[in-house]
Amino acid sequence: KWLVLYFYPKDDTPGCTCQANEFTALLQAFRDLNADVVGISADPPEHHRIFTKKYDLSLTLLSDPEHRVMEQYGAWTKTLFGTRNYGRVTRSTFVIDPKGIVRYHCPEVIPLGHAERIRQKLSALQQGK
Repeated sequence: KWLVLYFYPKDDTPGCTCQANEFTALLQAFRDLNADVVGISADPPEHHRIFTKKYDLSLTLLSDPEHRVMEQYGAWTKTLFGTRNYGRVTRSTFVIDPKGIVRYHCPEVIPLGHAERIRQKLSALQQGK
């Protein structure tokens, strides 16, 4: 299967809720393209359960509290502010083919309409475009 892997900052915030709702609304269209959709944030699993229930989300949300996966994908950014080092999630999306090869990376995401843009990109990739 193909995989749409998206990283997002925090459950139940406006942009993240928009993304999750849009991916849920298009989940069958992704499945029709032989793709799973997985979202990852640093939120704990209990927050994901509350978020999923509140918005009736049907996609998979994973927890990465130590930012290990985020760091591997470059979705965790460390920023020096004065003398303190802060980290944050970079909202980004990857389309990965059935062989595990990243075929597309969207490093800057505007949540509104993002799921549809990724669906279109996945379809184009599958057609060799």
